[in-house]
Order: sequence, then structure tokens, then C-alpha cells
Amino acid sequence: MEKTNYFAHETAVIDEPCVIGDGTNIWHFSHIMSNCIIGNKCNIGQNVVISPDVHLGDNVKVQNNVSIYTGVNCEDDVFLGPSMVFTNVINPRSAVNRKNEYMKTTVRKGASIGANATIVCGNDIGKFAFIGAGAVVVKEVKPFALVVGNPSKQIGWISEYGHRLDFDEKGLAICPESKEKYELKNNLVNKIN
Repeated sequence: MEKTNYFAHETAVIDEPCVIGDGTNIWHFSHIMSNCIIGNKCNIGQNVVISPDVHLGDNVKVQNNVSIYTGVNCEDDVFLGPSMVFTNVINPRSAVNRKNEYMKTTVRKGASIGANATIVCGNDIGKFAFIGAGAVVVKEVKPFALVVGNPSKQIGWISEYGHRLDFDEKGLAICPESKEKYELKNNLVNKIN
């Protein structure tokens, strides 16, 4: 493993080979398994397991007690809340080996997944989507969607800064913090310049 400028607590276990970006912090009792790629300026909380072949982009924040299983990839600026859960097999059985059946899940740029949420494998999370605490995601989540509940349902739209968007009759909304403008068209949200 090529040494970059990252911090790993003495109790962390890092298997080789893997790539860990500059400015990344890996905290107590976390395990980074082989063939992982972790970007720059990530924060890996305590008691985190990152399974083989997982890719995390830059500035990914993984809170305590999260397991990121093979088949899951996170783009830049993703937030994974405390004790949230990914799965990677749709029908696990202890006595049946399904390692060749791992389903892929991609968490797109800027998305946030709240504490204790569960993401059932094979369901991608759109860019800047916001998954509420405790939600159970059983289908794909659109970009900028706000989803909550079990099973999760979309209850609105959210800005890149994490504010609920209130669209007018023309399908336009402004983020109260950033003042950026968004358009809702054909049940999809896009940021407009």
C-alpha cells in the first residue's frame, strides 16, 4: 500500500492492498479490508467495517457503527449516519453461499443517509437525496428526493444544502440558505443557473 498522508488510530486494522487518500481519518476499531479505495478527506468513524472492493469518493463521512459491504460504492460528499445499514444479498441464508450474487448499490454525490436507516441492495440513491433516520429504502431514490419511513416513501424534495424545497406553480424553488434555484419538471428536480 502506497503511504499517503492519512491518520489511522492504533486500533484500526487496514488490510493490503488498498488505497487511502490524503487527509482521511480512520478511527477506533475500524477495519478497512483489501482492495478498497477511500478518497481524500474522508472521515471513517469508530467501529466501521469497509468490505473488500468498496470505493468511497472524496469527503465521505462515515459515522460510527456502519458496515459498507462489497457491492456498495459512494461518490464524493456522501454522509452515512450512525448505525445505518447496507445489504448486498437480497435473500441471504446462512447455509447458502451467495458471494457471486452480491447486488450493487451506488450512493450518488452529496446524498445523506440518516441514522439507523437501511438500504436494501440494488437500490441506488440519487445525488443530493436525503434519507431520513430509520427509513427502510426498498426502491431507487431520485436525485434531490426526501424519503422517510418503513418502507420509505418520498415526501418532498431537498436542496444541496439540505433544506426542503417549496416549489411554486411554475415548478421553481429557491434554497433558503444558498439562494440557488431549482426546477421541478416531469417529477425530477434539477438545479438551474
